[in-house]
Amino acid sequence: MFIQQLINGLSLGSIYALIALGYTMVYGIISLINFAHGDIYMLGAYIGYMVITYGHLGFFPALIITMIACAIIGVVIERVAYKPLRNATRIAALITAIGVSFLLEYLTMNIMGPNVRTYPEVLANQVFMIGDIRITLQQICIFATTISLMLILQFIVKKTKIGRSMRAVSSDLDAARLMGINVNATISYTFAIGSALAGAAGILVGIYYNSINPLMGITPGLKAFIAAVFGGIGIIPGAMFGGFTIGIIETMVSGYGSSLYKDAVVYAILIIILIVKPTGLLGKKTRTKV
Repeated sequence: MFIQQLINGLSLGSIYALIALGYTMVYGIISLINFAHGDIYMLGAYIGYMVITYGHLGFFPALIITMIACAIIGVVIERVAYKPLRNATRIAALITAIGVSFLLEYLTMNIMGPNVRTYPEVLANQVFMIGDIRITLQQICIFATTISLMLILQFIVKKTKIGRSMRAVSSDLDAARLMGINVNATISYTFAIGSALAGAAGILVGIYYNSINPLMGITPGLKAFIAAVFGGIGIIPGAMFGGFTIGIIETMVSGYGSSLYKDAVVYAILIIILIVKPTGLLGKKTRTKV
């Protein structure tokens, strides 16, 4: 049972990790907690739904189209809602992020309707048995897709010019600007990459749970934020670690205890981390000169 719950937890944690990466990347660049990020994930699920249903495309073409569409949406939101507040107080940007979140939710509800929609079956519901352990094709695809996207992200951050710009802006925005880095373009790239990952998580969730609705981004968005804080917000490996850990803890609580307590345990973890180690498990204390 432990191994079975571990596999289920890795599948769920993969989704949390993809969403958490967007939170941590944006925070690492401009110190903004983008609470609209969970709704980008919701839009990804709906875009994938329309592409598969009306475009009659398979999983991988739908995944690529969804990621591109969500990347564009993320850049538009950054340019319209967040860029004018670049020099404003953090609370102003935070309130704006919450407003954008509600706008996306109720705009989607107005266009697509409030009802729950059944996701089209794009992956065969094939089951592989290894002894008493049950692994589905969907779980394999979710985990493989997540690991592949994380490796691509690491390559972008560590080996490309865009990644070097992102690391420079994250370290010191003013110094990066003085060195000739286009800060506005770098921030847009960050939003694009984070939103693309959230869109991928949306289509994976639709396939895994077989249903979507306009408010589906609220709870996973909060849990992904907890995962980012747990691992160390602003740290990419921390978001990956936090996402997988939260997913495993949630499934273990459901398997050995009750599903009624899984959300409470996750939120309790957030409180404990903020009290004991606010920088997260992989975060380090930094000194700020005044």
